[in-house]
Amino acid sequence: MDNKKFTMVDEEFICDVCGQVVTKLKYSARDHCNNCLSSRHLDIMPGDRKSNCKGILVPISIEKGSKDKYKIVYKCSKCGEIKRNVLANDDNFDKVLEIMTSNSIK
Repeated sequence: MDNKKFTMVDEEFICDVCGQVVTKLKYSARDHCNNCLSSRHLDIMPGDRKSNCKGILVPISIEKGSKDKYKIVYKCSKCGEIKRNVLANDDNFDKVLEIMTSNSIK
């Protein structure tokens, strides 16, 4: 099915959570703020921009994915859907550790 294909959308944006200007990633699609790691529920399939929700995707944990890539696990603040995004090379490592630590304490 064509609608399950990844659509490359690498664009600059202003984070709705922390207000930082988030620049293009340049090696893949930028899908979250590299400062606070939050995102916006815009897609049904990666890059399609077809979600009507538009809620804030709040980072709730970090998990190891395939090929030793780590992913941010999100819960949408509006609809509750769980989503995952691969960590970017320039993500705030202190925030990653904070999420990992708070998740292990619970």
